[in-house]
Amino acid sequence: MEFLDRHLRDKALNLLTKFPFLAITGPRQSGKTTFAKHLKPEFAYVNLELPDYRDFAKTDPMSFLKSYQNGVIIDEIQWVPELFSYLQVFSDERNKPGQYILTGSQNFLLSSQITQSLAGRVAMLNLLPFSLKELEPIKKFERWEELAVSGGYPRKYQFDIDPLDYYSNYIQTYLEREVRQILNVKDLMSFQKFIQLLAGRTGQLINQSSFSNELGLDNKTINSWLGVLEASFIAFRLPSYYQNFNKRILKTPKVYFYDTGVLCNLLGIKKEADLNLHFARGHIFENLVITEIMKNELNQGVKPSIYFWRDTHQNEVDLLQEKDGKLIAIEIKTSETFHPDFLKGLKNFQKIAPHAESKVIYAGSMIHQREMIQISNLWNI
Repeated sequence: MEFLDRHLRDKALNLLTKFPFLAITGPRQSGKTTFAKHLKPEFAYVNLELPDYRDFAKTDPMSFLKSYQNGVIIDEIQWVPELFSYLQVFSDERNKPGQYILTGSQNFLLSSQITQSLAGRVAMLNLLPFSLKELEPIKKFERWEELAVSGGYPRKYQFDIDPLDYYSNYIQTYLEREVRQILNVKDLMSFQKFIQLLAGRTGQLINQSSFSNELGLDNKTINSWLGVLEASFIAFRLPSYYQNFNKRILKTPKVYFYDTGVLCNLLGIKKEADLNLHFARGHIFENLVITEIMKNELNQGVKPSIYFWRDTHQNEVDLLQEKDGKLIAIEIKTSETFHPDFLKGLKNFQKIAPHAESKVIYAGSMIHQREMIQISNLWNI
């Protein structure tokens, strides 16, 4: 497979003309290294996962950085967090933009170190697995179920790996490497069961007490494990929206996964036909739509402002997006046939937020407008 141009490229190149550092975070195997090398092919490349480079950077950081004076990509920089202080000094002395590209899989470590040492000197971007639009040059999906099971990880497409083989190994590698590195989780079987339970609750409110009861763990541990999944770009919490609205709302977040290929594997879905009668079918489609919207924003260098809304009377909107000073209310439906009932929740929401735009995204093919509500589909997000 030839290199697929990532939609984040233009934003990244622009930022390299303004900041000395460009930091790229994202899940393992999302294509950060390949992306960085194609951005600046003339830069030297150093991977701090390799023991020799890591020891050099740790024991003699000054000499290490002096070895790379004409631009360098430092991969997996979270392995040597003490390097950030030296990077600050070097960049201040040189006072030039576009000197360093830093990558890392562990969002929380990379971000905390940058906040302390490189504030004002670094631009940060998130690179997630391929979006639907990025995959168009090599793959045309006929059905959303195929896209959901296939996910978006580049290596799966590069080597045409069966989803079952790819994601089973990805999850096992994640458990053995990322989890042990981020958090000293001694009982990996409990952690794996926790991820599988979480997958079964995709698109639902997080009930930490329920997890505690099923796993025999306290809420503090459950919250810590949720943080690990977020830090390593496996899952995320979608907060509820309550600004300026009726106070009778639920503030508990929902949970989703960054990649539906990972999600489907955790749910035991091996092929697209398995989705036809699966209990989580609707939530998986919802997850797919939300992550596509996220990717479209992140690929423009914008942190998405997305939420859901539900009040105590069970009135709900699947997704609220703040974009360009507007509030967009989005209802997500897995049916391939449009039904007028799809508009019910949005009409109710319009009563309390009359200036919000309204959209339905469903699994069908029609694109039209009805009663001032835009009807669209996954392929035209």
